[in-house]
Amino acid sequence: MTLQETPNASRLHIGIFGKVNSGKSTLLNALTSQEVALVSEKKGTTTDPVYKAMEINGLGPVVFIDTAGFEDTSDLGIKRIEKTKLVTKKADMAIVIFCDTDIDEGISWVHSLKKQNVKVIVVVNDMENNNAPEIVSKLKAELDGRIIVVNALKKHNIEEVKNALIENAPEEKINITGNSVHENDIVMLVMPQDIQAPKGRLILPQVQTIRELLDKKSIVISCTAEKIDETLAALHKAPDLIICDSQVFKMVYDKKPKESKLTSFSVLFAAYKGDIESFLNGAKAIDSLSGNSHVLIAEACTHAPLGEDIGRIKIPNLLRQKFGNDLSIKVVSGTDFPKDLAKYNLIIHCGACMFNRKYMLSRIEEARHQGVPITNYGIAIAHLQGILKFLSFLP
Repeated sequence: MTLQETPNASRLHIGIFGKVNSGKSTLLNALTSQEVALVSEKKGTTTDPVYKAMEINGLGPVVFIDTAGFEDTSDLGIKRIEKTKLVTKKADMAIVIFCDTDIDEGISWVHSLKKQNVKVIVVVNDMENNNAPEIVSKLKAELDGRIIVVNALKKHNIEEVKNALIENAPEEKINITGNSVHENDIVMLVMPQDIQAPKGRLILPQVQTIRELLDKKSIVISCTAEKIDETLAALHKAPDLIICDSQVFKMVYDKKPKESKLTSFSVLFAAYKGDIESFLNGAKAIDSLSGNSHVLIAEACTHAPLGEDIGRIKIPNLLRQKFGNDLSIKVVSGTDFPKDLAKYNLIIHCGACMFNRKYMLSRIEEARHQGVPITNYGIAIAHLQGILKFLSFLP
């Protein structure tokens, strides 16, 4: 797993875009007050995006992403630009830097980012060649809104950039368990610790869910699948909600008290990181599959698959039991998401705990654009097991 896939997934993602040698890396260093990115007069110094997590007073936890120049003409330029385009799918906000009067391509990137619902801060980096006023004048003729002039090297006006980020930060606040869990609710977590779970630790969705439930002052009790009966017997009343791992959906459903609501970590993350309605509609496509169909299974993290892997073993087994061994299933991981989705009859995505919501929503939108239904692990498993209609989704 890479840095950008793990602790940064829940942070506000801020991409820094601009031409080669426009001062992107220098601005990142100024914003973070650290030498995060390598700075050089040589073109193409930044190749792969550079991620830096930090806290900004008034904005909270963020991750800045320094990108390669978007008119990189080096031998690896095309691949670098593709990496930069991928960052636009992850960015909640963007800083676009202009450093000379040739603004056309930068303007194009501003419009493209806004089309992707990215909040854009326009910055002119005054590199002391006395052309900043001319750049600002040209930008004002093409763009609405504020333009901030900085000297990234001298750290001039950096606070104004931070203030602009605070003022324009997205206001959307989504939590994992929605609005249906309250103080003093009893929430039971059924968490199988199979060979995929890291030794001595819980997986990220479990940790994040527990923390949120504690913040809500609910009463949290946890158990493994084989201890469901004993745990229920130890409670003075039935849990208000049971959250389980998707792979034990059927077992928990058969054992749960009638009055207890049921969902899974994966289903909760379907709403937290994605679009629950798109996933529910996508699950209906399962019934239209046949032995000649093509299914894409996409997992956010990059890990060595083991014998109990839910995406590579368990879901394919469930599908092939229903539609036969000729069903074509392709598995991709990390950022390896095909550009051409049209050849697939269905996409089944993991809970995306390693992605930020913006990136997951971009994948859903790409599937919609190409006319391919998409659902997620938990919803697909519940549908295949016939219990989807009995689940509580808490979007």
